[in-house]
Amino acid sequence: MKSVYIETYGCQMNVADSETVGGLLARHGYALAATPDEADVILLNTCAVREHAEERVLGRLGEMARYKQLRPGVVLGVLGCMAQHLKGRLLEQNRFVDLVAGPDSYRRLPDLLEQAANERILDVRLNHTELYDGIEPARQEGVTAWITVQRGCDKHCTFCIVPAVRGRERCVPLEDVLREAETVAARGVREVCLLGQTVNSYHDGRHDFADLLRAVAQVPGLLRIRFTSPYPTDFNDRTIEVMATEPKIARHVHLPLQSASDRVLEKARRRYNISGFDAILRRLREAIPGIAVSTDIIVGFHGEDEAAFRETCDYLEKARFDFAFMFKYSKRSQTAAYRWKEEIDEETKTRRLQRVIEIQERISREIQQACVGQTAKVLVEGTSRKSGDRLFGRTSEFRQVVFDAEERGGRQIRPGDLVTVQFTSATGHTLLGRLVEGDGHEDLHQRR
Repeated sequence: MKSVYIETYGCQMNVADSETVGGLLARHGYALAATPDEADVILLNTCAVREHAEERVLGRLGEMARYKQLRPGVVLGVLGCMAQHLKGRLLEQNRFVDLVAGPDSYRRLPDLLEQAANERILDVRLNHTELYDGIEPARQEGVTAWITVQRGCDKHCTFCIVPAVRGRERCVPLEDVLREAETVAARGVREVCLLGQTVNSYHDGRHDFADLLRAVAQVPGLLRIRFTSPYPTDFNDRTIEVMATEPKIARHVHLPLQSASDRVLEKARRRYNISGFDAILRRLREAIPGIAVSTDIIVGFHGEDEAAFRETCDYLEKARFDFAFMFKYSKRSQTAAYRWKEEIDEETKTRRLQRVIEIQERISREIQQACVGQTAKVLVEGTSRKSGDRLFGRTSEFRQVVFDAEERGGRQIRPGDLVTVQFTSATGHTLLGRLVEGDGHEDLHQRR
């Protein structure tokens, strides 16, 4: 039996894709290896959203080349978005790479790997109907399972490479999503995260995203349903109503802003202005009191002069997101903005990024500190990495919580349990707490 080692870079979609690849290869006789040391096949599943992500992979490929030197029969492959983006250049510039396969090529991997043992292979054909139906993913152990409900993207933001490397938007039929959710719940998974590039634009021809959320929320055994990443203007009243009324749907939403300048948003071809975005944010907060909201911020994009940058800083102060992912604009080929002349130097981008990080970190700390003294239900995920005698988990609002592990009612607390924790202190990213005395293990069907 041959073995395959898969290393994943990038977003949750890539994690889900790696699980699909693992399941497909296992069905064809491959054993999944925990390390590359003795694997017959080494695959890097990659991200191309930012230049830095590609640089990390290129550096890792240089490290992986030693396995080829020690064992020439090893097949080294690059999968995913970076493979689709760079295509043949990966083979030309990395002589140790045997296989380059894009996100729609995974179903052909068993045959491609056989060929790659004798010749270098490039397969980056996009398939606008591929949903990887019928393939059972080799899921990682844990409380949470990723379920891909949508592939590709039709938005074509000028800075974003996703439509070029993942193709047109297409959606997994609701019945298939439901079947997958029921399967993982029967195996002990307590939380599912529904994945799509603009997940709330989901429509399988008969059902929209509100239908999907309501259906998955009825699956016995599941405690929480999350989703990422939605697109702001694809939130409609039906979706917000389901989020507000279905107790299993987590009280957290990721709402990508990118910039608070209308001029920059127009250049980026985002389908909203700042007043429209703010209206959506207010609707969500009014419908779901206490909902946690995270966002994405890009600094240094075209049209962002100092006045536009100040608009973003001012809006961060006003909106008070719970946390944010913040980046410098990274020029990507195969995007509309790639042809435009750079307007902002690297030093200015770095300064602006540091400033938005300072603002958001302060706001996040203030929000976290306001939680001290409160109690919340925490879904236990495992043992704290920093302290083996403590547990960690997350609240419905996606706040990470670390607390003392102890027996309750004659039972040992385990991953998948839902317990009540009172928060005793906070850092900018983690709440520390203690179990509430007299609290039993929560019935998994009852509360958020």
